[in-house]
Amino acid sequence: MEQKMREMQRSMAQPEEHIAKPQTSSRPKGQSMEAQPTAGKGDGPKYKSRRRRLIGWVIKKLKKVNNRELQKMKIQILSKIKKFFLKPQKDPADGIPDTQSEIPVVLDFTQNLQQHHLAEADRQLLEQEVNLFISESDEPCAYSENDEDKLHTNYESLMLQLWLAIEDSFNKENQETLRSAMTAILQEEQRDRHWMELDEEQRPRWRPLRCRQIHDTLLKKVVELRLRQAGEDESGANDLSTSLNTKVCRMGKQIRRDLLIVVKDIQGCYSPEFNVCNMYAELYHQAFSTKLVELTRSNMNLEECAYILSWINTYYLGNVMQQKELESHINSESLGALLPEETLRSLEEQYLSCTEAELRKWLSKALKNEEERWQDDKTPELFDKYFISNLGLDVVHLVHETMKISRTTLGNEDKCQRILYQLNTFLVSYKKCISKLIKGKHKHVTDNVQANLVSIKQLREYIEERQSLSADKRAALLSMVADLRDSCHKYLLSPIHSGLKKQYKKLWTQVWLSGSHEVTGELIRNLEDKFQHFSNLKPSCREDLVSQLHFEVMTEYVRRMMKRKLKLKTRDEQEAAAQALCEDSERINTLFTDNGSREKWLSSVLLQLAEVLRLQETGTLELEIAMLVRAYPDLSERHILALLQLKTNLSSSDVRCIRGSLTANKEISKPEAVPQFFSKVQVQWCIVVQGASSF
Repeated sequence: MEQKMREMQRSMAQPEEHIAKPQTSSRPKGQSMEAQPTAGKGDGPKYKSRRRRLIGWVIKKLKKVNNRELQKMKIQILSKIKKFFLKPQKDPADGIPDTQSEIPVVLDFTQNLQQHHLAEADRQLLEQEVNLFISESDEPCAYSENDEDKLHTNYESLMLQLWLAIEDSFNKENQETLRSAMTAILQEEQRDRHWMELDEEQRPRWRPLRCRQIHDTLLKKVVELRLRQAGEDESGANDLSTSLNTKVCRMGKQIRRDLLIVVKDIQGCYSPEFNVCNMYAELYHQAFSTKLVELTRSNMNLEECAYILSWINTYYLGNVMQQKELESHINSESLGALLPEETLRSLEEQYLSCTEAELRKWLSKALKNEEERWQDDKTPELFDKYFISNLGLDVVHLVHETMKISRTTLGNEDKCQRILYQLNTFLVSYKKCISKLIKGKHKHVTDNVQANLVSIKQLREYIEERQSLSADKRAALLSMVADLRDSCHKYLLSPIHSGLKKQYKKLWTQVWLSGSHEVTGELIRNLEDKFQHFSNLKPSCREDLVSQLHFEVMTEYVRRMMKRKLKLKTRDEQEAAAQALCEDSERINTLFTDNGSREKWLSSVLLQLAEVLRLQETGTLELEIAMLVRAYPDLSERHILALLQLKTNLSSSDVRCIRGSLTANKEISKPEAVPQFFSKVQVQWCIVVQGASSF
């Protein structure tokens, strides 16, 4: 091998004679000297072919040279090759350089570094490192301390250029340098792994360089710096109301812009193993998270709280990480939450508390405005000839918009449900105001109560539509709304019942039995007159009020029936009473249904009671009462006894038999078959006891 390398060295000592001398050929007869081509160094395809073969052969042999002596010979041979191929080749005929046959200049380390050929400069240092520290012989490599220091200094110079290239990653004119830097880093990482296989004392003192680790650290600093220096002239950011919101907006837009640059430009400078798009996404995610945590520790107002939460739950994912250009390059799902769980919960609690307080303030203001209008003795607004109040719509709008904004801000509807609970506080205050209105001496109280029935109905419908509310919460709110409605209904219906007392007192008396048509007719005529008072009430609310009056008239009718003022001693009297009961049921229920009552089921109550009066046989009577109990589960033993007391011809044993079957029928009844009716019919217990003892 040594002999072969010496032959190579001797042959390369005179390259011009050995390689570049052109072959001569005889001139064809008749051809002049001027016409003959001039042969010179580097001329012709044969010369170029021989030169390539020689370079390939030399490089192949040099790769096998490892010991120290042959390394020196290698350097000498390379020097000869360099001198030969860097000589300007001239045409001897006219002295003009042949530019087509010139060989490119081979740059040294310093020149490569200056021209930002970082990968090539790194390869040169790696080769020098091998020459200095690696030997195939058992003898240690012979090198001077100055050689090692110089190589170390060169490495430091290279590292500086690598880090500068990384720091300038977002400069589009720096892309070639960045690409070369990434190649150099991969080369150094591979060399680090090789050196780590040896003992520490066998490695150069600068190994391992850990270029990849330093690269990652530098990228983190680059990202943090770019977020700190997010453009102050960012479009739209300066229009925000607070400096905190402006900072968040600028950082978010900077992240979006930078990630697009990473995908379009920077990604091409990296090999796939870097996974550079997800690396940058993770770094920006962490840096943004750190900044947001710092901002949440400041004394934020509601608007700032909402803005940060909106970025976390809406803008960041939808407008930044999941934008169309990034979807195929960045795995946004792997990034995790922007804020730690504890910090996020604290921020959400602060937002919800402030939002609830703000909503309570606006609801209170809306109610106060309504009260002031009552106190000014103003007639409520008319719309399509009906009294209306805007309070219900105002409240619904305030709550709905607050819920809508909060749902977007928090990114979760369940977390917003507590906002609806503010209706509880409002309804308590509303009920107090209605009570003051009813008890007060203001003008137009009746008109204002009718107008507020519209608001109450709107509130009820809104709560019924909130399916996200738990059943208990919705039932509690609806119960409060029902109390409000009932207060208004009571105020409007109490005068009607007072006006009907005379007719009520005649029901189920001897006068009624002998002339029920006239007694009930008088009752109906009075009711028809009262309906005229509801002409300015909105139709849907009028239906509610008429339905309530329908229910109350029917319960009052049954209550009068069970007061036991009328004794039906004979079968004929009982059948006559049953017939009158059926006629009254038809007339009363027709009146109410014609005027908008929705309680059509009430028409069957009197008919079933009439059947109990008509039947005489104990067995069929027991069966009818059993059916009555199943139809109306709230029918109590007290009601049954009061009903049976009307039939004075029943024996004590018949009553005991019927009472005995009452418990069994209660167990198989359906508690929710129909609305409660008999529970609203008050029966005096003393009358029942006295009557029962007489059986």
